[in-house]
Amino acid sequence: MRKKLAILVGGGPAPGINSVIGAATIRAVLADLEVVGILDGFEYIMRGDISHVIPLTIEEVSRIHFRGGSFIGISRANPTLDPHHLETAVISLLRLNVAYLITIGGDDTAYSAMKLEEKAGGRIKVVHVPKTIDNDLDLPGYVDTFGFQTARHVGTEIVKNIMVDAQTTSRWYFMISMGRKAGHLALGIGKATGATITLIPEEFVERPLRLGTIVDTLTGSIIKRLSYGRSDGVAVIAEGVVLEIAPEDLVTLDEVEVDDHGHIRIAEVNIGEIIKAAVQRRLKALGVKTTIVAKNIGYELRCADPIPLDMEYCRDLGYCAAKYLVSGGNATMISMQAGQFVGVPFRELLDLETGRTRVRDVDIYSTRYAIARRYMIRLRRDDFDDAHELAKFAATIGMTLDEFREQFAYLIEDEPDALKLDIREPTQKPAPKRQARAGESKAKKKE
Repeated sequence: MRKKLAILVGGGPAPGINSVIGAATIRAVLADLEVVGILDGFEYIMRGDISHVIPLTIEEVSRIHFRGGSFIGISRANPTLDPHHLETAVISLLRLNVAYLITIGGDDTAYSAMKLEEKAGGRIKVVHVPKTIDNDLDLPGYVDTFGFQTARHVGTEIVKNIMVDAQTTSRWYFMISMGRKAGHLALGIGKATGATITLIPEEFVERPLRLGTIVDTLTGSIIKRLSYGRSDGVAVIAEGVVLEIAPEDLVTLDEVEVDDHGHIRIAEVNIGEIIKAAVQRRLKALGVKTTIVAKNIGYELRCADPIPLDMEYCRDLGYCAAKYLVSGGNATMISMQAGQFVGVPFRELLDLETGRTRVRDVDIYSTRYAIARRYMIRLRRDDFDDAHELAKFAATIGMTLDEFREQFAYLIEDEPDALKLDIREPTQKPAPKRQARAGESKAKKKE
């Protein structure tokens, strides 16, 4: 019986999944392997049900890379919670005659793949293709996870339209962006659109984060904007901020469900409405009346058709995953870095302190983030160094300079240092010699 290569998708959707599935299937079939899709992630195989499997052929997958979603479904089922489920998942794959497995997913699915490979003990070779619109897998800073750029593109279009509505109607919008553990997506959307302010969990050093700090940061932005004669604005807020807020500040948190990986179902915590109500109360106490609308953006992004960048990127990843397996590779996360295949061994993905896969945060000390902060309208350290500017903000809400300092100065305590760029002459490099085209050197010799 021919050995099979199985493909499985875990976690949440991301644009480009089908591109990976299609490319991996084509490469494996050309290597004379039978390919099957495991439907709905680990949901069924970890319970011993091997009926939710479909054959994948070149004819079926040759054009699926144009579309969003997952051709073979997806789920957050976690086989690592119960040793029996993990063992059953391995046995199920062996019953299907699977010798090779490609998992597609984020950090949780990567961890499941790692543990499944260990449990298989060499009987099944496993590679993982990193997928998440959150862009938070532990890869070099210049390497995006697939789906991120498409999600940012679609999110940018949404926020761009909202910014026009905000200006037209003289209101504020609080846009809650997906990003459970890191603020890459919120920052990417906020920076691309030139949103008034973007808030990400990485910028707040205080733990647990107090809701009041978020409220005062947004209130300060609204006051500063008003002092410039504008009553409208758009704040992009990473949903992961809610995970850092002290539970006692979120009265509804105890009623919220968690998924199989122990994560709060953030969709159940209406953080936008909570923040909106708190900011409105704060503004009312200061004598400021403004209209605020809270809106979530996230589900609109996850199953969008991939942009060409993600189509190509994900097809490369799928090809490399299948090629690596049939060439004898195992226990590796597949990545493309600067146009080259780079395999990251599973053992290098683990955080030794937590025992889980590492997460890549936004580097708030990077030039990229410093530029983002510089274009935001928010209370800054240099505002508090300029008495004239600060007096203008204070007058906007009928406060004295000292009163304003007393209530808002704490917000700048953890502000990153101002950006400094090295001023030096660029190194002049000689132009590379043009490589002669085939036949050109022979022609010159004849001359």
